[in-house]
Amino acid sequence: MFGENHAHIFMNAVNYRQAVRKHENGVDEEVIYSHFRAYQEKNISFVRDGGDNLQVSKRAKELAGEYGIDYRTPVFAIHRKGHYGGIVGRGFENLKEYAALVKEAGAQGGDFIKIMTTGIMDFNTDGSVTETPLSFGEVKEMVHIAHEEGFSVMAHTNGARAVREVVEAGADSVEHGNYVDGETIQAMAESDVVWVPTITVVKNMIGCGRFSDKVLKKIWETGSRNIRSAFARGVHMALGSDAGAYRVYHGQGLADEWNCFKEILGDSQPVQQRLLEGEQRIREKFQRQ
Repeated sequence: MFGENHAHIFMNAVNYRQAVRKHENGVDEEVIYSHFRAYQEKNISFVRDGGDNLQVSKRAKELAGEYGIDYRTPVFAIHRKGHYGGIVGRGFENLKEYAALVKEAGAQGGDFIKIMTTGIMDFNTDGSVTETPLSFGEVKEMVHIAHEEGFSVMAHTNGARAVREVVEAGADSVEHGNYVDGETIQAMAESDVVWVPTITVVKNMIGCGRFSDKVLKKIWETGSRNIRSAFARGVHMALGSDAGAYRVYHGQGLADEWNCFKEILGDSQPVQQRLLEGEQRIREKFQRQ
């Protein structure tokens, strides 16, 4: 019924370094095939990738038709050098270099642009995001450049202010969006942005021993509260699990994300309809115009 709106085909949900080694000497197509089989078994026919720096998602796009999958990818994500993002893409030092990367993504068949504007959740604390976000001025120009080239923009962003600013900058989807507040949720509600919370990443780690369950449960509670608030205010949302991330398996990750939403919002027709509408927005926008 639903598509997977945030995945990383090169990751294996077990060990990032191990996953990278599989492709260091060239794309291992069997990895792609195994993940596509997992999606096929779950009747998932739409996958939007978050990119990588190994050409795996690029090759996956070329192979997806064999499995009846509508597969979208930015080819690689784009981050400012010295900031988070190297694990999934390419870096720039100035906006001229950024613009060149946007053009290169297009030349390689990218369907949209993914930008990294912040770090990730610090799972050792409740409420912190690693490193300082990019400035609003820079993010706004990054979104503008991508739009001028005919691309929609997927923004990896966490933290209330950073999410609010990326929405104000005109990004088309917000990925993760952890630790948003009421003002930010309202900003999303008043925009056309689609929020893809990927909350199963947190839920699936509870009990694994990698991080404190006390901290993880607090993050889960905060995320759940924000999703309820966003739903109540009419924010466009879609299901994306961050498949490939630790303990989030391809295919199963989407089922896990849907289970999280059912636990948070209930299994009702209005919830399903809102998520399907959000996904439809992504399907329509996240292909080069």
